[in-house]
Amino acid sequence: MPSPTDSRRTTGLQTAVYDVLRRGMQLYRTVFDAKTLGVRAAVFDTEGRVLLIRQRYARGWYFPGGGIEIGETAVDALSRELFEEARVELTGEPQLHGIFQNTTTTLRDHELLFVIRDFRVVEQKRPDLEIAQCEFFAKSALPPNLDPGARRRLREIEDRSPPAERW
Repeated sequence: MPSPTDSRRTTGLQTAVYDVLRRGMQLYRTVFDAKTLGVRAAVFDTEGRVLLIRQRYARGWYFPGGGIEIGETAVDALSRELFEEARVELTGEPQLHGIFQNTTTTLRDHELLFVIRDFRVVEQKRPDLEIAQCEFFAKSALPPNLDPGARRRLREIEDRSPPAERW
C-alpha cells in the first residue's frame, strides 16, 4: 500500500472538478433523495493498527465504507465495500459500534459503524478511480487530515465510551 507521503497528488484542476462533482451530488441528494443509509468499518489488525482510505474525490483519510444498495443487508454492504475499497474479506462477525447521523453529505444521511477484528487482506489494494490510497496506521501515527468523525469514533472505541449520535 502506498505511504501517506506518496508523491502522487491530484492537480488543482482535478481537485476543482472533484469539488464541483461532490457539491453537485450533495445538491441532488438534498433535493431528490430519500434518507440514505451507509456502512463504515473500523478495521483493526493484530498490531492494533486501523485501516484508513483516502478517496480521490474527498480530502483526508476515512474509514472504508459506502451506501447500502437496494436488496442488501448492512453486513452484505459492509463486505462489498471492504472488498471494493481495501481488498479486505470478513472472516468473523463484525461488531456494531453505533448508528450516527452524518450531515456531511445531507441532513438525511445515517451511517452504521462496525468494528472489524477478524478479516484477511486478499491482496494489496491498488489505486483506482475512487481510492487513491489504502493503509493501516498505528493509533500513535494517525494522519493529521483524518476525518474528524473517524477520529472521534476511534476515541470512543479505544475508551469504550458510549457512541455519540452524530458523526
